[in-house]
Amino acid sequence: MKDTTGKREKEKKLVSQMISLYCKKKHGRKSELCDECAKLDAYARQRSDKCPFMETKTFCSNCKVHCYQPDMRDKICRVMRFSGPRMIFYHPMTAIRHLIETKKEKKRLEEEYDA
Repeated sequence: MKDTTGKREKEKKLVSQMISLYCKKKHGRKSELCDECAKLDAYARQRSDKCPFMETKTFCSNCKVHCYQPDMRDKICRVMRFSGPRMIFYHPMTAIRHLIETKKEKKRLEEEYDA
């Protein structure tokens, strides 16, 4: 079995960056997250730590199993829709890496499906 610690840490870092960007732009926070965003960040980190599919997926956003509670899923989707396009300006290397890994994951899934 692969060690997924690195993948989990990348996932948590990416989601935290997106939540931080969202909180800064939507809630006017300069350094610390507001209470709502801090709770969402903690929840997303906890879900990533417990994910049984980490070995076979690239990022939570690519996962077909939705383990978030519906209200938290709505919140994280709102953050992703807002922060995703803006990541290229605030965290360009992370955004590019995410795009490349997403493409690779889609190609791998297509190849599995065709086989």
